[in-house]
Amino acid sequence: MDELLYGVAYYDEYMPCERLDEDIRMMKEAGINLVRIAESTWSTHEPQNGMFDFSSVDRVLDAMHKAGIRVIVGTPTYAVPTWMVKEHPDVLAETPDGPGRYGARQIMDIANPTYLFYAERIIRKLISRVCDHPAVIGYQVDNETKHYRTSGPNVQLRFVKYVREKFGTIERLNEAFGLAYWSNRINSWEDFPSVVGTINGSLGAEFAKFQRRLVTEFLAWQTSIVNEYKRPGQFVTHNFDFEWRGYSFGVQPDVDHFEAAKALDIAGVDIYHPSQDELTGKEISFGGDSTRSLKGKNYFVLETQAQAFPNWTPYPGQLRLQAFSHLASGADMVEYWHWHSIHNSFETYWKGLLSHDLGPNPTYDEAKTIGRDFARLSPKLAHLKKRNRAAILVSNEALTALDWFPLPGGNVRYNDVVRLMYDRLYEMNVGVDVLHPGSDSFESYDLIAVPALYAASDELLMRLNQFVENGGHVVYTFKSGFADENVQVRTGAQPGLIGEACGVRYSQFVEPKSVTLKGDPFGVGEEHNGVSVWMELLTPTTADVLAWYDHPHWGAYAAITENRYGKGTATYVGCLPSAAVMGKVLERAVKAAGLWGADQELSFPLIVKSGTNEAGKTIRYYFNYSDELRSFAYPHEDGTELLSDRAVRSGERIELDRWGVAIVEA
Repeated sequence: MDELLYGVAYYDEYMPCERLDEDIRMMKEAGINLVRIAESTWSTHEPQNGMFDFSSVDRVLDAMHKAGIRVIVGTPTYAVPTWMVKEHPDVLAETPDGPGRYGARQIMDIANPTYLFYAERIIRKLISRVCDHPAVIGYQVDNETKHYRTSGPNVQLRFVKYVREKFGTIERLNEAFGLAYWSNRINSWEDFPSVVGTINGSLGAEFAKFQRRLVTEFLAWQTSIVNEYKRPGQFVTHNFDFEWRGYSFGVQPDVDHFEAAKALDIAGVDIYHPSQDELTGKEISFGGDSTRSLKGKNYFVLETQAQAFPNWTPYPGQLRLQAFSHLASGADMVEYWHWHSIHNSFETYWKGLLSHDLGPNPTYDEAKTIGRDFARLSPKLAHLKKRNRAAILVSNEALTALDWFPLPGGNVRYNDVVRLMYDRLYEMNVGVDVLHPGSDSFESYDLIAVPALYAASDELLMRLNQFVENGGHVVYTFKSGFADENVQVRTGAQPGLIGEACGVRYSQFVEPKSVTLKGDPFGVGEEHNGVSVWMELLTPTTADVLAWYDHPHWGAYAAITENRYGKGTATYVGCLPSAAVMGKVLERAVKAAGLWGADQELSFPLIVKSGTNEAGKTIRYYFNYSDELRSFAYPHEDGTELLSDRAVRSGERIELDRWGVAIVEA
């Protein structure tokens, strides 16, 4: 594909009247060159067991091909039809809450053999029918797949086989997980209990890892089937999503994205975010950086919002800002969920590009300008290559461990710490890749941010020490290095093995009450100088102290330290500081790592993202994430602003309208 893809999810089956030709006319007018179909309508395509009807798929494919619109076909496996549940109730996932009930989507047991039999059959019937159609450019397997908390007897049996293979003997299992506690020791494999009721965090975390593995296997299995039919030039993708807090927020607890993406040709993602005055671009950036990092190349945004709920209806200009923000992180596709607003059922008010009247509206009119610019600028903007020197290390295992052993109050969780660090780097325009514990590319970076790495192997911690010793810079937060990969707390002084590189140690930690940082060392003011939720009572061994606690009893202990180790530097943040303090700590590390440049002289709400296009030229995106006119002096070599097609001189002031964007090629 040599052009940017601009698309919508399209469900002809949901339409209240016949309007395929009119929809296509309006799509062409908006510059839509792609639709995704079929992934949510299994009951339409197989109304009864073994009876198939793909007429709606056929008519849409033929019509789209005639109009020159490409099509991604989704496997319709994430919402099971009624007849299957009536004939085989066990296909519904049994969860810790009990047996499943029919109604919602994503309620099946993805490990159930009966479900897999029917899923394979519908996949083969559909993909074999469409694979030779000239409109089809690729396939999406399933939809936002997760394990849906499936934990019934068949899953428990598979888990026992999994841990038996991993640990080999009962003795090793008991020792690794500390199962002697409260008489949880297992003395024979036949006596292995259901994990649903366990109070052992190590065993529970291992089960969560196993459930994530079910997702990896399920997506690889679907991909292998589709690959039997896939034609040269076609691809397989999937739309990963994130922890949901009313919008896309952080690392997905139920899926190991890095493992699950290995089977795919192209990584895909769904990104939803606050809008109107709450639009910051942070979720777009985090989701994009995360997905680009899965395979180290360009990715597809397979779903993002057009309008949706009343609080998501974009201000004028925001739809454009959002679209180009996706491209700036390395996306080669922006696709809205969805084309039209549905008139009934669960997602009635998750509005599409068209409102319920199915006619033009301001959001649709703005989409037309995006479509024109995508088509015109594709040769310059497609396949943007990014080379970042900073990264953030995220861990499903650390996330699960902190869910088992939450911070006081339970309101601050792993992803809050991830976003505390990521968002500060975003605000200072530092480009970031996302690493995972198995990444083998640490040495490609100058700076790695490590949020709350609570559960980690000795091998990973030693690799991080080696990274610092070789000249790298690491910024750790509290709760890092505390437990091993089995969530067993290390028996030495904390923070475990990384204490050597960090030059600190501690054995006590408390919930802070009326604690601040002594003397406001980062100059953030009284309002932002406090410590909340968690504090470790750090004693420096070789580290310099950047901040001490200010408290009548805890004032003898360090809060934030910095240590030279070998050729590099390790910073340790032993408490939950304010966003302002975390920003200052990271700014110090960015400068020490040699990453502070002209782009960092700008800061949020002026956001800069850059990369190299296929012609070898640098593309710089400038975004104004505010409701006020902003201007700045362009600091780089002379270039061309692509949206207006005008020359830009070094030092010239560029004005950005509220929610505006400029793109400079140089």
